[in-house]
Amino acid sequence: MLNAERIREDFPILKRKVYGKPLVYLDNAATTQKPRQVIQAMNDYYETYNSNVHRAVHRLSQEATEAYDEAHEKVASFIAAKGMEEVAFTKNTTESINVLAGSLSRQLQKNDEIVLTQMEHHSNIVPWQQAAKRAGAKLRFLEIDGNGELKLQQLRETIGKKTKIVAFTHVSNVLGTINPAREIIAAAKEIGALTVVDAAQSVPHMPVSVKELGCDFMAFSAHKMLGPTGVGVLYGKEELLEKIEPVIYGGDMISEVSFEDAKWNELPWKFEAGTPNMAGAVGLAAAVDYLQKVGMENVHQHEKILTRKAMERLKQIEDLTIYGPEAGKRGGLVAFNVNGVHTHDVSAILDAEGIAVRGGHHCTMPLARLLGIPGTTRASFYLYNTNEEIDKLADALEMVTAKMNKPAMTTTQGKAAK
Repeated sequence: MLNAERIREDFPILKRKVYGKPLVYLDNAATTQKPRQVIQAMNDYYETYNSNVHRAVHRLSQEATEAYDEAHEKVASFIAAKGMEEVAFTKNTTESINVLAGSLSRQLQKNDEIVLTQMEHHSNIVPWQQAAKRAGAKLRFLEIDGNGELKLQQLRETIGKKTKIVAFTHVSNVLGTINPAREIIAAAKEIGALTVVDAAQSVPHMPVSVKELGCDFMAFSAHKMLGPTGVGVLYGKEELLEKIEPVIYGGDMISEVSFEDAKWNELPWKFEAGTPNMAGAVGLAAAVDYLQKVGMENVHQHEKILTRKAMERLKQIEDLTIYGPEAGKRGGLVAFNVNGVHTHDVSAILDAEGIAVRGGHHCTMPLARLLGIPGTTRASFYLYNTNEEIDKLADALEMVTAKMNKPAMTTTQGKAAK
């Protein structure tokens, strides 16, 4: 079992107070806090061997290169990839998906189809919209039911002979739904379509093996798994990464350049143009070390306990609506609305109690419109959250509902937070 109280000692920020009250950080789906081990690893890089990689023979560059390459190897092992050749670093999940959409769109023809789901983040909709426009292809969407789960009975109707790409979120960042990735991937394989998994909300929270899933490509971010911002991961099967073209060009991603043309570098550097985020890669490696020491199955089980408790407490609150499936079918987050109170007002009241959550459409505007709401308030959990923090959240929300009919309550104007 995971000892959250012991783990919290590694996170300096969790000792601070907000408005004189202990911080309760429940915005982990947006970004996670960083343990001392990650912060120190990045400090060590800057203080002792700061240098560019793959470009010099001096000692500092050698040490930086070794650490940078080792980060690729650790990430590859973490997701059970075949080797570091299958792991390229980007800025974030968004850039990883954009790289794929930009490259794979060159293989699309008019009237080809790209299949997404109705619960996708903008990062897994907009790049494919643009890819479809460039190629004259069409988007199709696998629908969700009233419980926020995919209508799997429509799976083989939606994925058809014209489908070339199936891109879907492993875990919804709003509904929390854990999608049946292997089933979706198997259906895509039957007709020879490529699969892209947005794993931003799954890799940080549960054991994920690309070998077991059988996906062609996967994307996730360091900052959602205890690592720093500015580092993303693009996984791809080696034979596919060899075939597809890069979309960002420059230094280090080439093996030879003439005045007329260029040849690409070997994997994964083919997809890493320019000076990379070396310190960020070192931080990501330290985050992987930390999570592996804790154990991803322990992280997953801990979040299941917190989510079940949160669902039980929140369901008891009048005038509060929860979105998504039951606790056993979702990841570590709960999105909800307090009837008659704007999500920003709910978030502001919780913030005054030291509780950090997120209010808005969470970069899923199509989903929000489908649900007929402007947005939700979202509480999302991680390995350092505790049962006591869930109680504080529920107690504060009971206070919100008690205040909701008071004249002093005003509704925030303006657009939902992006």
